Amino acid sequence: MNKAELDALQNVTGKTLLHLQCHFGLDTLSWAREGAIVTGIDLSDQAISTARELAAETNIAADFICSNVYDLPDNLHKQFDIVFTSYGVIGWLPDLDKWAAVISQFLQPGGTFFLAEFHPVVWMFDDDFTYIKYPYNNSETIIEEKKGTYAARDAAITYKEYSWNHSLSEVINALIKNGLQIKYLDEFSYSYYNCFNNTIQAEDGNWRIKGLEDKIPMMYTIQATKV
Repeated sequence: MNKAELDALQNVTGKTLLHLQCHFGLDTLSWAREGAIVTGIDLSDQAISTARELAAETNIAADFICSNVYDLPDNLHKQFDIVFTSYGVIGWLPDLDKWAAVISQFLQPGGTFFLAEFHPVVWMFDDDFTYIKYPYNNSETIIEEKKGTYAARDAAITYKEYSWNHSLSEVINALIKNGLQIKYLDEFSYSYYNCFNNTIQAEDGNWRIKGLEDKIPMMYTIQATKV
């Protein structure tokens, strides 16, 4: 969890928080340490198992549920003060209207949704940021042959990866359509994480694409309220 996320949500003590696509729960547990009453969901049974182990090892109260985001209404039956999701999440989802409907269903009236995500402009480039390879808008499924994983780049596996690039307008309109009022949208010309090729670290500690420093957006945040 970084400063932008904390500043956006401010005091979460005693508030219920649903973390979508939580992977193995590190950010979920960070929210719990800030005082939130947390529930994390992810489609990977191994990730959820690891999240539960981490919660037990650190003695942090947290609930974790194994579920596809779209199937969550069949596996969870409560509403939350906050729904949170971040970094590399929506690109795995083909249908953002359905995603936004799930967010709306699980938010209490007046509740807060917060998204921190990599900017769709980043996903237009090839892996080394040398040329524009994919469209900005969600006009096609992106299919790539991959080696390793984002968690272990040298892992001895190869696979075919499917993803979707969602423009800012697609994200915002899906949320509005499902009863959320946008409070703000912010864009950032850097990444908090060194998770891309051809990056350099600046004096502020953040990472930028070499040769494109401060010329393209790399992250954005959205905060919205359920009407």
